[in-house]
Amino acid sequence: MTQASRVASRPLVLLTDAIVPEAHARLAANADVELLPPGLIGAASDQALRDRIAQVDGLIVRRQLPGDLFEREHRLRAVVRHGVGVDFIPVDRATAHGIPVANTPDTNSNAVAEFAVSAMLAMTRRLATFDDAVRDGDWNRRMIAAEQSRELRGSTLGIIGFGAIGRRVAEIAGAGFGMKLLAHTSTPSKLPPHVAPAELSELFARSDYIVLACPLTAATRGMVNKTLLAHARPTTVLVNVARGPIIQQADLIDALRSGTIGGAVLDVFEQHPLPDDSPLRDLRNVLLTPHIAGLTQDASMAMGLAAADTMLALLRGERPRNIVNPEFNAVHQETFQ
Repeated sequence: MTQASRVASRPLVLLTDAIVPEAHARLAANADVELLPPGLIGAASDQALRDRIAQVDGLIVRRQLPGDLFEREHRLRAVVRHGVGVDFIPVDRATAHGIPVANTPDTNSNAVAEFAVSAMLAMTRRLATFDDAVRDGDWNRRMIAAEQSRELRGSTLGIIGFGAIGRRVAEIAGAGFGMKLLAHTSTPSKLPPHVAPAELSELFARSDYIVLACPLTAATRGMVNKTLLAHARPTTVLVNVARGPIIQQADLIDALRSGTIGGAVLDVFEQHPLPDDSPLRDLRNVLLTPHIAGLTQDASMAMGLAAADTMLALLRGERPRNIVNPEFNAVHQETFQ
């Protein structure tokens, strides 16, 4: 099918996972919409994507794509990440094939930031511990609450990555709780006056709480390792709302077991779902959640509508500002002519 005939007919958009009904309806008004069969994971999901890729014009992504997906015969004109992080998508291969990739920036940054602050509160006030106590009938456990609980006010928060999420975490923690703020970022000159720049080792040494809010890149993969964790305080709490592979998980488990670091709240892991035999499940100084930091009604609505609007714009041949690989056009410049 030629480019002209595809544009003249209704395009077909494949969703890897469902989006909010309002966004689905917006897409369906201008395109045929297909949903990957629900419940598929791992190899079954990858194969289903490979089987359908030759028939679709657009792909909205909410799960990891197989690395070879774009090497197969396809007619893709647009790939949109329902979210911010594009590590789910082999962007370099999309670029090599002249496929634009976009994301939905800033749509869930407040949701993730609020989760990070909630995580700090849950750990410092031992909410899980005292919930268990009440359920077990151990009312007297309240007698140790004072010695085991702290307040956020006046403590030091280190933020790694200062994009939309890191900035919002700083706003809530600084203005709302009076926390002292440190940040590690590739652009320290852009930090607001009340946030002090810090190298990683210094940030770990000075922080009572550390929030990982940086993207997963070649530079950040495995960044939090045994050497860096050795700088932490024995009371420090680490919150990861970024990506699991930023942490060398075995090193973190050792640090949590030995008391090198006080605790962790992990919303992401090296492997999803978290394996049944993961040692993290047995650690009492860890809170585990299933990659939900950015999932709220508000954020889902914003992400869904932004993904739909971006997809339709790309299929019309437009170039929205949230394309993450603008160099794609140099490969097949005739695509949008």
